Amino acid sequence: TYMHEFSLIKDLIQKITSIAHEQRASKVVAVTVKLGGLSHISPDHFHEHFNNATHGTVAEGAQLHIEIMNDMNDPTAQEVLLGNIEVVGYS
Repeated sequence: TYMHEFSLIKDLIQKITSIAHEQRASKVVAVTVKLGGLSHISPDHFHEHFNNATHGTVAEGAQLHIEIMNDMNDPTAQEVLLGNIEVVGYS
């Protein structure tokens, strides 16, 4: 459902911004996420939500890499996991 997707992405953006803050980063340049096999979000759909959700944040304009996890028995199969983030610091 839309609300479920929205809350997954909102949580993800909060994680990304707090990591960027901890690392004293001025910008998040790339993000890798792993979509669980049961997360029911297509990569295109996720990309669109991600772009909307990062608007006005430190992650706005970040390159998004999406990995699909196909193991339906994985305990995280319903989740969207943060794989990696690349940041740049203050100049």
